[in-house]
Amino acid sequence: MLSSTSHFLNRLFKIEQKGSSVSTELLAGLTTFVAMAYIIFVNPSILEASGIPREAAVAATLWSAALCSIAMGLFSNLPIGVAPGMGINAFFAFYVCGTMGLSWQTALGAVFVSGVVFLILTITKLRILIIKAVPDSIKAAVVVGIGMFLAIIGFSSAGIVVKSDATMVTLGHIGDGKVFLSIIGMILISILLAYRVKGALIYGILAITVLGMIFGLTPAPKSVGDVFSFDIPSFADTFMQMDVMGAINYGLVTVIFTFTVVELFDNLCTLIGVTKDAGLMDKEGNVEGMEKALLTDSVGTMASAVLGTCTVTSYVESTTGIKEGGRTGLTAVVVGLFFFLAFVFAPLAGLIPAFATAPAIIIVGSMMMRNVKDINFSDITESIPAFLTIAMMPLSYSIGNGFGFGFISYCLIKTFTGHVKEISPVMWLISIMFVVSFYMHGV
Repeated sequence: MLSSTSHFLNRLFKIEQKGSSVSTELLAGLTTFVAMAYIIFVNPSILEASGIPREAAVAATLWSAALCSIAMGLFSNLPIGVAPGMGINAFFAFYVCGTMGLSWQTALGAVFVSGVVFLILTITKLRILIIKAVPDSIKAAVVVGIGMFLAIIGFSSAGIVVKSDATMVTLGHIGDGKVFLSIIGMILISILLAYRVKGALIYGILAITVLGMIFGLTPAPKSVGDVFSFDIPSFADTFMQMDVMGAINYGLVTVIFTFTVVELFDNLCTLIGVTKDAGLMDKEGNVEGMEKALLTDSVGTMASAVLGTCTVTSYVESTTGIKEGGRTGLTAVVVGLFFFLAFVFAPLAGLIPAFATAPAIIIVGSMMMRNVKDINFSDITESIPAFLTIAMMPLSYSIGNGFGFGFISYCLIKTFTGHVKEISPVMWLISIMFVVSFYMHGV
């Protein structure tokens, strides 16, 4: 029976053809899941700030991660886990629902519309053309800027950075127990990552949570049911609650545009980086299953809005499974199955305090900083637009503003320094859209 199952899986995923084995793929899937599992705790914590009920946020996170990872594996046969994206969830909760004051239903409507845009762009091949049209320096700056945006959110949630009337922001009360534990959490996670411990982020979150309980800084579970339960969390409060017409009628062009562009860059860059690392990319830069992966992502984005969470994306943590030998979609399917198993531990998410998840958010932000190496700082026409993209995201507390300043400055600086030919029509179109958006925002 076991042999026939292995034979079936081998034929379905072309495992031996890609130089792997069923046992290797299973281990790779478990490894990727452990590396991604922090999203179970972090995403609901962020989405709760938008007003989405925590139980529904947990359920939507698990369902979207499970279904989309399995779909990625079966449809594209790539070893890539999928879940709600870090960075875009912050934009969803803290900017769209926080700064702009929109309801989470309207924000989900914008996510759904962006998914429709993804699908159209993917089917028409425009998605690849758009990515190729935007300069590499801006692509890298977008990722770095989102990392900085995550960092300021994490520092604020931890209480390490607080508001100040005199200097806008200042150092928080380090002597406060919760702040101190957050700092310990950052150090602990950093050490675990340095030793290449798989699941370092989730181990750090759980360790700080336990310490918080020991010192009475957060409630401890009083019964077994507070830790795990066979009652599956319900997303009834969020299912089909997206307000599509509200998003359209409100005129959320910039919001939908930002959702679309962030997902475009983040997802495609992750797919390229992960598949290249796995040796699945040929010399011409082509990857078997890439178009199917993009299609899966597009449909997954719409599905995530239906379920009640932000945009799903491919996870760079998939490289941990690839390092264990994962080469096929079976790895992604195993990731999805483990997300289903995680339902029994859903109550645990309600016990995870913000000061425990904040260190993970900060560390994820720091990881995204490594993309700064792809920016050519010796070329002013490249470095200044990239810098403005990075700086304006956290300083204006808006990912969209960072995009706008980067795109507009790129076009203007290149034009007035005699490099207008380096600007693609798509870049001009994006910049004009942002100029209009900024003008409308100011009137």
